Amino acid sequence: MNYQAMTNASIASELGARLERLRLEHNMTQMALADEIGITAKSYRQLIAGGGKLENMIAALRALNCLSQLDNFLPEPPPSPLAQLKLRGKQRQRARITKYLSASEQAAEDVNEPTAKSLGLDW
Repeated sequence: MNYQAMTNASIASELGARLERLRLEHNMTQMALADEIGITAKSYRQLIAGGGKLENMIAALRALNCLSQLDNFLPEPPPSPLAQLKLRGKQRQRARITKYLSASEQAAEDVNEPTAKSLGLDW
């Protein structure tokens, strides 16, 4: 759906229509849902027509056990790259050799010659 091409009122009425479909999926009457969220049936009809308060929309989602839909509606923005760097903290940047090599093994590694140990031979 191209929300950029839609007016604010048409987006609000689309959200109202989706709320109405959720209500029908939960097999609730308009009156029962309106009573549960504490508004009149007329206010509920205004809500699904695109009017009404955001608080009433949230209350209706809560009554339908669909509050998780709010994360799809307006997801939490990711932290900025600088904040991510600060959250990561200090990370390892170098590897350290844990075993000291003999002088001959060190010389062999310096010229990149394979040793018996580097080839997986244990003799």
